[in-house]
Amino acid sequence: MKFPENMLDLIDKDSKAFLFLATTMPDGSPQVTPVWFDTEGEYILVNTAQGRIKDKNMRARPQVAMTIPDPNNTYRYLGMRGEVVSYTTEGGAEHINQLSLKYSGKPWELAAGQTRVIFKIKPTRFDAHN
Repeated sequence: MKFPENMLDLIDKDSKAFLFLATTMPDGSPQVTPVWFDTEGEYILVNTAQGRIKDKNMRARPQVAMTIPDPNNTYRYLGMRGEVVSYTTEGGAEHINQLSLKYSGKPWELAAGQTRVIFKIKPTRFDAHN
C-alpha cells in the first residue's frame, strides 16, 4: 500500500512532523504516544527503549493506529492503521541517533544500559485529511 501522494510532504526525510502512535494495553484500552519516525519504502519506522509500554504493547498486540498532523495546519493530517511486521535491536542506537539529529539537531545520548528497538510498521489503511 502506498502513502497518499498529497501527504508525502509529511513523511519526507526532512519533515519534522511527529507521529502519534496508538497501541493497545493488555486490558484493551488505548495508549497514545507522540514519537519521532521515519520511513523505509512503504513502512513506518519508530524507535523506543526496550521495556517501555509501547514496546511491550506492540510485541504482544501488533495492530496499531497512527496519525501524522501537519505541523503548519493541524486540520490537515494523515491517519493510518497498520501492523507491526518486525522489530529488532540491531541498529537501534544508530537509528535513534539519526532521528535525534533530524528532529533536534543534536546527537542522542543513550542512557546507560538502555537497548533501543526499531519497529517496522506496515500501514494497511490510510485516511488523508486536507
